[in-house]
Amino acid sequence: MKIKFLITLSVFALSGSLASNIQEVSQPDKSSIINQVLIYGGGAHRNAVWDKEHFAPYVSYTDRSNKEHWLFDGFLLLDFIDGKGKIFATGYYGVPATKNEWKVLADYFFTTGQSINALDRCIAEKIQALGDPPQKRKVVIALPEPIVAGPSSHYKETPADYWGEVDNRKLNFTVQEDRITACKWYIDYVIDKFNEANISNLELAGFYWIAEESLHTRTILKAVGDYLEEAQYAFYWIPYWKQTNPDYFNWKELGFHYAYLQPNYFFNEQIPYSRLEEACKIAREYDLDMELEFDMRVFAGNKNWAYRLYDYMKAFRENGILANRRITCYQDTDALYHLYHATDESDKKLFHDFCEFVLEHQVEYMKRIREHTK
Repeated sequence: MKIKFLITLSVFALSGSLASNIQEVSQPDKSSIINQVLIYGGGAHRNAVWDKEHFAPYVSYTDRSNKEHWLFDGFLLLDFIDGKGKIFATGYYGVPATKNEWKVLADYFFTTGQSINALDRCIAEKIQALGDPPQKRKVVIALPEPIVAGPSSHYKETPADYWGEVDNRKLNFTVQEDRITACKWYIDYVIDKFNEANISNLELAGFYWIAEESLHTRTILKAVGDYLEEAQYAFYWIPYWKQTNPDYFNWKELGFHYAYLQPNYFFNEQIPYSRLEEACKIAREYDLDMELEFDMRVFAGNKNWAYRLYDYMKAFRENGILANRRITCYQDTDALYHLYHATDESDKKLFHDFCEFVLEHQVEYMKRIREHTK
């Protein structure tokens, strides 16, 4: 991505209150996101309603001295199953989603009063209180995997031409070009929906490949990435941790513009702290960005799992991530929202510590960019 533009950056000094100092810096491209958060929604199994109130703790943060700040600058909207037995990527329980389910997922992201619409309205209200954010907030939309089905595949009971039609032609996903055609159809559909939605405070930065490995899609990814780049959108990926034959080493060659490595540390207490240090080392070596991970077990009383979230913050600080890598945050469905509303003192402290970490990352990352562009 080669687009250049200037943004205004609010830099927060994290000693005492978080004061701001306005600087003008050069941003590499419109899709570069410093702190991104995953927002799961669209499947029938989800309980969270992503309305304006639900987005509020992600859009801004009020610190311990009651001063409010902009928080996440990127929002990745996704789901990996539809909650009714259809899947959007290989490896989940169910059968491959058809064009209809792809369309239902995309339409959910543009539901009036929810998702993108609610986020846009939430940001608009915060602008009245805080002024314009340092840079326009960005949204990334999930792109399903065109899953190969048929007798010779894992999905033997599903016909190879299960998905549907484009331009009155039924697609067959045993044909590589037909899989690419389905992805292009979805991309165009989402772009059209976004342009028609009268969104004022968000930019559509790009699309996220839902499949967390490339085993089933290596032959089509470059074509999808090229299509997005030609349209001036970015291609995002968050591959999971694998000990053998990691495919994230070649993420650029696969066609992605941004790839965040999952350390997969939080979820299993048997995984040692050294996993985070190793993940940071791999990120530096292969120019990967990083995912920070936690879920509802982070609350007080759950075997003190909060220490594992603190481990991410510690490892990222001590291994050069804050200044040199973008971060995306996995938080189950809406764990941060529940931390915001927590009444336990330990939970409230964790909420403040985490939000200050997000702001600290913004400071350190943009400081490096300013130095790099002098």
